[in-house]
Parts: sequence; C-alpha cells; structure tokens
Amino acid sequence: MDFAFDARTEELRDRLLTFMDEHVYPAEKTAEEQRAQLASPWDTPAIVGELKAEARKQGLWNLFLPDAEHGAGLTNLQYAPLAEITGRSPHLAPTALNCAAPDTGNMEVLAQFGNDEQKKQWLEPLLAGEIRSAFAMTEPEVASSDATNITTLIERDGDDYVITGRKWYISGAMNPDCRIFILMGKTDPENSDPRRQQSMVLVPRDTPGVEVRRAMQVYGYEDHSHGGHAEVVFDHARVPVSNLIGEEGGGFAIAQARLGPGRIHHCMRLIGMAERAIELMCQRAVARTAFGKPLAQQGVVQEWIADARVAVEQLRLLVLKTAWLMDTVGNKGAHTEIQSIKIATPRTVVDILDQAVQLHGAGGVSQDFPLAELWAAARTLRLADGPDEVHQRSLARRELKKYL
Repeated sequence: MDFAFDARTEELRDRLLTFMDEHVYPAEKTAEEQRAQLASPWDTPAIVGELKAEARKQGLWNLFLPDAEHGAGLTNLQYAPLAEITGRSPHLAPTALNCAAPDTGNMEVLAQFGNDEQKKQWLEPLLAGEIRSAFAMTEPEVASSDATNITTLIERDGDDYVITGRKWYISGAMNPDCRIFILMGKTDPENSDPRRQQSMVLVPRDTPGVEVRRAMQVYGYEDHSHGGHAEVVFDHARVPVSNLIGEEGGGFAIAQARLGPGRIHHCMRLIGMAERAIELMCQRAVARTAFGKPLAQQGVVQEWIADARVAVEQLRLLVLKTAWLMDTVGNKGAHTEIQSIKIATPRTVVDILDQAVQLHGAGGVSQDFPLAELWAAARTLRLADGPDEVHQRSLARRELKKYL
C-alpha cells in the first residue's frame, strides 16, 4: 500500500493550490457582496462564472470523474488530495471546478448507468457546467436512511411514469440553474425483495406537477451558494418511460454505487475544512492576548491545536486507504473502510471546528469568520449519506459476523 502521489497528481495539486490562492480565496468576499445585490439570493454571483471559466482554462475541470471520456480520468486516490484542497473553501471551490455535490454524484450515475440519449440531453450540459441538478431521495414522512422506506410512487401508465410523493432537503433544487432531478421512488412496492422495489427516473424541473415548495434551513443557514435544500412535491408528475435510469428495480443498487465515491469526496473536503480551521486557530492564537499573554501560550489552546493536527493526519490516512481500496478491490472490498470514514470524519471535524469557534469567542459564531457555517455543514454531514448510527450498525454487524 503506497500513498505516494504520482507526478500528475502532484502537478494538479500545485496548480490547484495556486488557483485557490490567486482566485478562490480573494473571491470569497466578492461573492458575498455580489450575492447581497442579487434580485434573488438563489441566483449565482457573477464571480462564480468567472472562477469556472478560469478553472476550465487551467484544466482544473471535472476532476472527480474517473471516466477519462467525460472527466479527468483520475482514480479515487488521485482525486482525494484535490478534493481536500477544495474543502478549504467549500462554498466556492467545488463549484468553480464543476466538482460540487450533488452534481458530481448525478454525473457519475448518468455516466455509468445512463443511456446515450440521457447522456446527450443531461450529462453533457452538466459536464459543461451549463446547468445544475438535484438528487431527490429523502422524504419527511419516513426514515429515509433506510431506502426501503421510500414511499414516493413511480407508476406505469402506458408510455409514461406518473410520480407522486413529497421529498425534502433536496440539495441544489432552489438554484434556478437546476434543470433536472434524479428521483428515487418505488416502481414495484409489492416486490418480495425490498431492495428491488425502487427505481430512479429523470424528472425535468419544469415538468407539470413538480413544485419546488420551499427552502429548508440547516441550522438557520439556507446555503444559497449550494443552491439550497428544498422541499419538492411531485403531484402526478408525468415523464416518459424512457426517463428510467438503468432498469426497473435497479434504484437501490444505483444509489449504493453513487454513494461510495461521494463519501470519499465529502470526507476529503471535510479534512480541508479542518485544515482551514487549524490555520484560523493558529492565526487567532498568536494575534490575541488574554490574561497577560498570547492565547498561543495558553496550555489548553496548545492542546487543542496539537490534538487537531494529530486527528487530521489520522483521518487523512484512513480516507486515503479507503480511496486506495476502492481503486484496487472495489466498493464492496472497501465497505468497512467506507463506513469507517463516514463515521469518523464528520464527527472529528465537528470537534475541531467547535474548538476553533471557542478560540475565536464571539467572532467564532459570527458572519465575520467562516467557522460557524463550516461547523453547520460538517455537523449536517453526520446525517447526510446516512446517519452515523446506520453505519455503526452495519460496521458492527460485519465485525461480529467473524465470530458467529
């Protein structure tokens, strides 16, 4: 097992670090100022388009896709350190590189399971950054961490599917550039195999019967830069049967394929968020004085910074090991590690961010520093892609099975 990065990855890392310093970090304040002047907070600030154009010009585009036909052709292990760098500015950098969720997962689904017509109509404009998308799975009435609970119906009516159901926390759906939903629902609710009841279909946003009802808040944030998290009602929305992705009953398997790489992306971006938190902690510690000496000389502050550094290095190695296993033995072979990073990374990063907030005092919970919003994003990821407890349950069962 060798985590030494090849020459191409190192070259991309150097270019991306320069791009962050020269373009992304200076644009953070500009993006906030421009958003405040927009007619709608869901519109995209002009600076984002400029960043995307520059990233594409520099070849820092669609880095997440291992498919060389559509993306950069990087392995999970090669992309992981790049995702970490973008996590240092999670509201701008992933979008600038066309590497932002939920578009990344949706593009992976279309690239892997979509037919030629679906790729031409939806994948190509997504790859070009011309439109955005959303993934409609979570529902308010059921525990959606168990996909077999999904109640949205996808009923066959001649050459159409009729979709009825209510979804919420559908990330990206408030963005006016969101043109397509990948929706998970049940085509065969009576199937004896609960994992063959679900299917995925493409639902254009402008389909009659589709209502983007409201934006859902996350710890009081609306996440405008991510396109929000919407409640969406599908009231007998009708789409052609040709909008089915893959086969009927294949939705559960597609969802699992989508989640594996996505967790690598999330966890590496979280590590980038933790790195920025450590940087801000150190800057604050040397600049502020309390009780007659700099905070940097306070023992508890030194402990926080030291523990944060150790934790980040441990997490990074675990995530890189997981990426390496996914590349070498596949998602199933990396199942234990995928669940491990999903449990450990957001939990640890939340703790680091919490200490960074504490070190900044009132400033830590204010809009003058990114820490509060980063904390909310990291804490939310303890629920996204399945709550910690679901992964702990599955991981424990795999460990116990060795002794039964």
